[in-house]
Amino acid sequence: MLQHPAIMGLLAGLVTWGFTSLGAAAVFSPREFSRRSLDIMLGFAAGVMLAASFWSLLDPALELAGAGWGAWRFVPVAFGFLGGAVALRLLDILLPHLHPLEGFADGRPSRLPRSALLVLAITLHNIPEGLAVGVAFGASAASPEMGFAGAVTLMLGIGLQNLPEGMAVSVPLLREGLSRRRAFFYGQLSGIVEPIAAVIGAAAASVAAPILPWTLAFAAGAMVFVVVEEVVPEAQASGNGDAATMGVMLGFALMMCLDVAFG
Repeated sequence: MLQHPAIMGLLAGLVTWGFTSLGAAAVFSPREFSRRSLDIMLGFAAGVMLAASFWSLLDPALELAGAGWGAWRFVPVAFGFLGGAVALRLLDILLPHLHPLEGFADGRPSRLPRSALLVLAITLHNIPEGLAVGVAFGASAASPEMGFAGAVTLMLGIGLQNLPEGMAVSVPLLREGLSRRRAFFYGQLSGIVEPIAAVIGAAAASVAAPILPWTLAFAAGAMVFVVVEEVVPEAQASGNGDAATMGVMLGFALMMCLDVAFG
């Protein structure tokens, strides 16, 4: 039963949600995290997501597409990639959310409290991440060419970059006057969508091998969109651009090493 793709996706999503909760628990630390530290960690998260998008999703998608598309294997991958970006753009337009560190609202106008808008912002980040993890586990079950170790590596990489995302919700809420417990609650709540998205991704990827290139590329496009639209601008907004950029490079290099070594 545990080998069912949806179950594996659910378990993987719960693990990444756990990392989000661990990051949100930073509010219980006696140390106060500076904006510079948060920007570096957000940059790190962006680097991990970019590397995972290629080595864990796009590269396998191109390899799998080669069997049916030959020299035209880039076609399903390109369309899937753009489809993921369009889907996240629509969510970005429709879903009201508040950029956690910059503090401005985006999406449709809403009267929701700031705490809810902050949670929705990181939830928007977490949808493609959960989807990517689920697709990876579903693909490993549907195709022998997709290794289980690679899916586990992606899960751990996404989990690592969830640490600063949990902090990006809970720490600003603590500064706005919420209690540590409430700030933690909202921080971990932002990751609850990952197990749900992971189950959906695993189920979609396990249906049929021919759609794997599309689903892998879709997840990659969604993640890259979030990085470019949300995470990088957030990390660069407070004058810590150089430090945040080094965080991106470190995150990218670490995820690349993990994927090549264990994927």
